[in-house]
Amino acid sequence: MQQFLDACWLYCDKEKIKNIYMLPVVMASTYGEREGELTLINAWEILGGIPCSGICAYVEDHIEFETNKDYKKNIEKKAETFYRTISQQLKDLPSSNNAVAKNISRTRALNLTPQESEQLSVYVSDDKYVKKQKEDIKELTNMFKELLWNEEEEEEEDMEYIPTLQKGFHPISNFAASYSIKIAEKEQPLIVDVNNDKLVCKYGTKEDANVLVMTTRRVFEDIVKGNRTFQGAFMSGDINAKGDFKTLRTFDTLFRFDVVL
Repeated sequence: MQQFLDACWLYCDKEKIKNIYMLPVVMASTYGEREGELTLINAWEILGGIPCSGICAYVEDHIEFETNKDYKKNIEKKAETFYRTISQQLKDLPSSNNAVAKNISRTRALNLTPQESEQLSVYVSDDKYVKKQKEDIKELTNMFKELLWNEEEEEEEDMEYIPTLQKGFHPISNFAASYSIKIAEKEQPLIVDVNNDKLVCKYGTKEDANVLVMTTRRVFEDIVKGNRTFQGAFMSGDINAKGDFKTLRTFDTLFRFDVVL
C-alpha cells in the first residue's frame, strides 16, 4: 500500500485525486491498526484527496468477528456515513496536511524521460530488486524464444515428406483409399488420403485407414527418394503393414519417385 501511495504521488493526476473520497479499512491480528489507519489518512490528505472516518479493528478470531451482530451494525453505520459523505459532497475541515500538499505538490505535468521515470519510481529504487526483475525478464525472453523456435521447428517437421508426396502424386480414376504411415521417429502417423485426383496429406490420426503401416525414417526416406519401392520394402520386412494389401501395392502406382529397380 505504501508503494502504491508513493507511485500515486509521483505519477497520478492530482486534480482528479482532489475529488476522490477514501475510506481507510485496516484490520490487524497483532497490533498497529490505528497507526495504519492514521498513516493512510495522512497520505491521502497529502495527495490532495478527501479521507473519511475509517474502520480499524483488532481481529483475533475472524469467525467470531464476522458473526458478531454488534460489529456488523457498527460497520453498516460506517458504510452509511461514507455513502452520505459522498452523495452530499461533504468537505472535511482543513488540516496541516492540506497545506503541505499545496506547498509541495507539482503545479504542472512532468515530462519525464523513460530513464527519469525509472529513477523516480519506488518500484525500481532498489538496485537488487531492479537486477532481479531484469534477470527475470531476460529468463522469460529466452524461454519464449525457445518456445517459439520449438513451435517453428515442429511446424517444419509436420510438413516433412508432404511436399514430396504431393509432387510425386499420380491420381488413379475411381480410386479412393487412405494410408496411415507410422514412422518410428515421429510422434504422429502420416495420413495419406486419396480420393480420385484429390490428395490430402497431414500428420494426425485416422481410425478407419485402409492400410496401417509401420516403418522407420531411414526406410521411408529411401522410398520417397526413389531408391526403393513401397512394395519392395514391405516384401523385405522393412515395412510392417496390415489392412488391404491390394491398396498397399497401389501406393507405388499413386506415387512415383523415379524408382531405381
